Order: sequence, then structure tokens, then C-alpha cells
Amino acid sequence: MRDETQRRADARLAKIEGQIRAVRKMVAEDRYCIDVVRQVQAARSALNSLESLIIDDHVDTCVQHALDAGKAGERREKVNELVSILTGKKK
Repeated sequence: MRDETQRRADARLAKIEGQIRAVRKMVAEDRYCIDVVRQVQAARSALNSLESLIIDDHVDTCVQHALDAGKAGERREKVNELVSILTGKKK
């Protein structure tokens, strides 16, 4: 993972951590259900954004390296990993 990606991922994780703490507090305080659900949706959206950031970095680094290396087995492995991640299938 590139340094810039790590920095951005860490910042997003800190935000997500705060959102999760807020949800926990809202539940403990018996806050209005819809407000809690909205916070959960915001946290999920932040996780999706983090996932995209990491996948983009993976394509730009690991997958690109496999493509440049010219080894068919390595290219196939990286493509299969991406397909399994994007389709939600376990490897």
C-alpha cells in the first residue's frame, strides 16, 4: 500500500471509529431508532469509501505489478482476487 493511501486510510478509519462510538452511545442513551440507523448508514458509507480507496490502490500497485511482470499465473491470481472481492465471494 502506498504511503499516501495509508495516510488517507488511517484518517478515514479514525472517522469511522468516531462514528461507531457515536452509534454505541446513541444505543446506550436509547436514542430515536431512525437517528441510530442514519448513523449506521453513515458509518457503512464511510467503510465503503475506505474499501474503494484500498481496492484502487491495490489495482494501481499489486495488480499493475502482476501485469507488468508478464507471468500469466500471477495475473490470473490477481484478477481472480479482484473478482472474488467485487462479487462478495470468498476465495
